[in-house]
Amino acid sequence: MYKSFFHLSQDPFGLTPDPACFVPTERHNEALATLYYGVRHHKGFIALTGEVGTGKTLVIRCLLRLLEESKDIAYAYIFQGKLAPIEFLQYILADFGLEPKGKNKTELLLDLNRFLIARHAESLTTVLILDEAQNLSEELLEEVRLLTNLETTKEKLLQIVLAGQPELDDMLDSYGLRQLKQRIVFRTHLEPLTSEQAENYVLSRMQIAGSGPSAAQVFPPETMAAVFFFSKGSPRVINTLCENALITAYAQQEQSVTPEMIESVARDLRMDLGDPTDEPEQISRHIR
Repeated sequence: MYKSFFHLSQDPFGLTPDPACFVPTERHNEALATLYYGVRHHKGFIALTGEVGTGKTLVIRCLLRLLEESKDIAYAYIFQGKLAPIEFLQYILADFGLEPKGKNKTELLLDLNRFLIARHAESLTTVLILDEAQNLSEELLEEVRLLTNLETTKEKLLQIVLAGQPELDDMLDSYGLRQLKQRIVFRTHLEPLTSEQAENYVLSRMQIAGSGPSAAQVFPPETMAAVFFFSKGSPRVINTLCENALITAYAQQEQSVTPEMIESVARDLRMDLGDPTDEPEQISRHIR
């Protein structure tokens, strides 16, 4: 709809995590490098945390793309935490291409262990990635810990990546999961974007979508101040604000998105407008 109006070849602010649209900060690059290094060097257990919308799943998708490019790595990717222990193991085996149906827990673990040993014998790497891990019960996290017992005398047979919201950190720091915490070799955390990073993020996404140098005209500095104010640096919220603002600008046949458009979108989406006692003109002063 608005893409031809702004001379774009694709949607710049889609909410589906797409590695092709990855605009990394130094922290995102560090997180991705940590995950990949941990997997490649068979460190065993790695945890990635961050607030809602800070780009955890996108970092995981970028990791998966790197793993897919490596012919010696197989991975299972689980993003559903509401599973019973037996279902959890069945899901893992199925993702590795093994047959889990009709088997009890012991048989599933034996099959998984044989699979891991066979791959290790051929110097192959096997990875389990658990996204949205803050939704895992303590019972399932204990099952995950037990999987780390699958090892040789020198290294872990299964590399495990946990990714989740800050609640995952709280869970890992709890007394009941202290054995799991002790096995985590690397922990990395994503923060919301700074105002400068947010501006670079928006302009880079526009350029990836085909806008070229006109991106800064569509989203001038005063508009970016409004985007940052309402999004609080969350990439996911930035995407939502900017997507809706482009539609608004298109509807009004305006080539630039204004701070007022961003504020209007934020109100329509019932976003946090700051101090509830602020009048509209006071909010406008905050974002200028």
